[in-house]
Amino acid sequence: MKFSRTIFLMLLFFSAVGLLFSCKSGQSSNVIDISTSEALKTDSTKTFSESYRPQFHFSPEKKWMNDPNGLVFYKGIYHLFFQYYPGDIVWGPMHWGHATSTDLIHWQNKKIALFPDKLGLIFSGSAVVDVNNTSGLGTLENPAMVAIFTYHNMEIEKAGGINTQSQGLAYSLDEGETWKKYEGNPIIANPNLKDFRDPNVFWNAATNTWNLILVAGDHAQFYTSKNLINWSLESEFGKGIGEHGGVWECPNLFKIKVENSNEEKWVLLTSVNPGAPNGGSGTQYFVGDFDGKNFKTTQKDAKWFDNGADNYAGVTYNDEPNNKRIFIGWMSNWNYARDTPTKSWRSAMTLPREILLSKINNNYILKNAPVEQLKSQLKQDFAKDVLVIKPKQKTILNYNNLNQSQIQFKADAKNLKLVFSNEVKDSLVLNYDSKLKIFSVDRRHSGIVNFEPNFGKSIHTTATPNLISETLDYQIILDWSSIEIFLNGGVYSFTEQNFPKKPYTKLTIQSNEKQVIKNISIHKIKGIW
Repeated sequence: MKFSRTIFLMLLFFSAVGLLFSCKSGQSSNVIDISTSEALKTDSTKTFSESYRPQFHFSPEKKWMNDPNGLVFYKGIYHLFFQYYPGDIVWGPMHWGHATSTDLIHWQNKKIALFPDKLGLIFSGSAVVDVNNTSGLGTLENPAMVAIFTYHNMEIEKAGGINTQSQGLAYSLDEGETWKKYEGNPIIANPNLKDFRDPNVFWNAATNTWNLILVAGDHAQFYTSKNLINWSLESEFGKGIGEHGGVWECPNLFKIKVENSNEEKWVLLTSVNPGAPNGGSGTQYFVGDFDGKNFKTTQKDAKWFDNGADNYAGVTYNDEPNNKRIFIGWMSNWNYARDTPTKSWRSAMTLPREILLSKINNNYILKNAPVEQLKSQLKQDFAKDVLVIKPKQKTILNYNNLNQSQIQFKADAKNLKLVFSNEVKDSLVLNYDSKLKIFSVDRRHSGIVNFEPNFGKSIHTTATPNLISETLDYQIILDWSSIEIFLNGGVYSFTEQNFPKKPYTKLTIQSNEKQVIKNISIHKIKGIW
């Protein structure tokens, strides 16, 4: 397996190099200037205007953030809880931070929801609204918002014990503003396992019970309850299936309809670190069936939710009002999360994405793409029905807001190379090799890359056998320190952090064969802060 992957990477490297050198000497350029008077500006003295601060992704006002937690919708409000350390911009004693939104785009930072206590730090978990008051913690008129999370006991860890983690419960009777810990915590004790965490809870209407999934080492456990407090272990899943390069984290189980059919399947997300295809942290998924107690699948190999390096620990919303499955991930990687070049804050979330399940080549494929609400932030600065890319000719689009933009177009399923660059010769390179059906992201020279040895070490490559159409739809979204790429409506997605020394102002498009690009548009994305 390792040998074949090495050959695979070598093939891609030489393919990319071949494309680069086939277009170097004697090459003409077609230059299109679409720059505006509104150039991207940073101000290190102002919150949300610092260098590399995302302008339309959620980030904490200050200090450290990682996993999204407790995604729940209630009374018109999307709640986003998250792993948070208010004491520094590196990981520390975990709390639950809190933010809210009415549209999944504009966010309001709230006060800290959950603090560590004598039972431990507050690790990842989920939240539900107990509308039937099964727990007795609220009333039918004022149901409790219930958070179930992992306690991590540092005293046990320091003493050399492995049973450091257990599951706790807290509840709110004022729609998430204030929280009270359950007096009988922990509600699920540790069965003497080292990694026993990240409970995902939801109401199963088919069985009239609560389901809970957590991870135990490198597999998942499934529990049931009538009241959110007393839980019974029903089954396990994952031994010998999928990727096991590291521990499993942040499971998420949900039912979803297959596109263009009446078929329904269950999807299990599990994040794994390390073990992702491009190094470090990544999120795999399994498609199967769930009877309320047991999850089964015929799938053996890992399928990856996002093929970039920087989408981890993502989960989906409970009680989304439009019966959509909305996902948010942590836009980072444990290989270098503590080292990225920001000053007063660290980390951001991915754009909220809608998940769809399709059947392609007789395989179940989980698609994901930005939620529709993002369109309200777009301001069109360029559009062209047809753009012909000639062999050995560079088409250059000069645009000074590339780092806060969306680029969309349809292209023939042929070799295509896109280079985002600036005046100090930073370059972020996207390449599609149609012969090998490989897509790659090269951030080795994208800007500041030397803050961690692995960040800019290699080209990130992905085989794309499910891109089966004669044309490819590209949706590319750049913020001040990230790029998110969606091919064919999210059949493949790629999330990558990048830290250019100056904003990108030039997009170069080139191919070693004639290429017709249709319906190309560039929109500036308005900031949310």
